[in-house]
Amino acid sequence: MDWRILGATFGTIFLAELGDKTQLATLMLAAQSKSPWTVFLGSALALVLVSLIGVLAAQALVQFLPFQLVKRGAGIGFMLLGLLLFLDVI
Repeated sequence: MDWRILGATFGTIFLAELGDKTQLATLMLAAQSKSPWTVFLGSALALVLVSLIGVLAAQALVQFLPFQLVKRGAGIGFMLLGLLLFLDVI
């Protein structure tokens, strides 16, 4: 196991997820629920599954496309989402 990659991934995802809509939704569900540990388990499993889909999609993409193209596509996707959020479209 590459501990540097693990640490960089953990730090990046941890900071990116702080205060985002997923955390706020989890906070609301836990506040409404009489079973906060069930909410934790459900949200943790959902994040694991979404991360797995991302990793598998990345592995499939780099089989057919150069890494730089995948990286640029991700950057364009982030900019497009940012623009849509800025324009209050989504």
